[in-house]
Amino acid sequence: MRDEPLRQLGFLTIGLFDPENPRAGHESTLEIIKLGEDLGFDSAWVRHRHLQYGISSPVAVLAAASQRTSRIGLGAAVIPLGWENPLRLAEDLATVDVLSGGRLNPGVSVGPPMQWDKVKTALYPHTADAEDFSYGRVEKLLAYVRGEPATDFAGNEGFEVFSNRIEPHAPGLGSRMWYGGASLRSAQWAGENRMNFLTSSVVKAEEAEDFAEIQLSHIRTFRAHHPDGEKARVSQGLVVIPTDSATSDQKARYQAYVEKRTPRTAAPQGPARMLFSIDYVGSSEQIAERLHAHAAFREVDEVAFALPFSFEHDDYVQILTDIATKLGPALGWKASV
Repeated sequence: MRDEPLRQLGFLTIGLFDPENPRAGHESTLEIIKLGEDLGFDSAWVRHRHLQYGISSPVAVLAAASQRTSRIGLGAAVIPLGWENPLRLAEDLATVDVLSGGRLNPGVSVGPPMQWDKVKTALYPHTADAEDFSYGRVEKLLAYVRGEPATDFAGNEGFEVFSNRIEPHAPGLGSRMWYGGASLRSAQWAGENRMNFLTSSVVKAEEAEDFAEIQLSHIRTFRAHHPDGEKARVSQGLVVIPTDSATSDQKARYQAYVEKRTPRTAAPQGPARMLFSIDYVGSSEQIAERLHAHAAFREVDEVAFALPFSFEHDDYVQILTDIATKLGPALGWKASV
């Protein structure tokens, strides 16, 4: 049992917006990321939402965030590669990493896009049946990001100069690629391919029905197959809602949110047997005590706590402030300022 002090404190936001005024929601997300830096957080992560009212282009949002911040790590958790061309995504990621000064932490996953039957004609009008949504898609992305050749041609052609790798090349980005996994197979694959591992508030109940036990097995499987072993990086992303400075109205809304979501944590859901973690709400002291009792939390020294989906900007300010000033220190974390 590792049970080390928390070394890296991050947060994850979904970036919801009003379809009639999308700029306001995106600005709110950027303000929250800047607040995270000011509070000393080590990283800020954004989710994706295609054809919904959340961040559809995390790379673009992180590019904007890179110009409003100077220190905080900027992550995507996660980019579903079924929506992406690996070569073009590698170019975008490298560009943002260069602009940010080497602060980008791209997280990815594989599999067919959500609502595949409804979107495939629009997404891949001529190649839908030929697209590869396996781990091979990640392998291509990793190769391009790590500087391996994308073509067998390089040199001059007239006035044009060509490179055989994606440009710009961002040294170090390859070591900051994360895989978002919820199964033993994904954990093993991520380790074998020298990625970092993102484990969230959802896992597949393959070998047990206790969330912490399952997540712990994923973390240990990942490290057992990673060349860095126990030093391989894992970040845990549970939903935490500290209420230390919350108003009575906020506390009531937070509690109602958690109660509405709690029934889904009782047993695995659907054919894939997806098991959801409980949400942690209460004082920072109470949350810290419960996390210290969590077998998987004791195995990590990095977290990216997930902000609830549907709260208001002021709620996120209160939650982040309490995490940085109360909960983080209670977990042994020291602010990066």
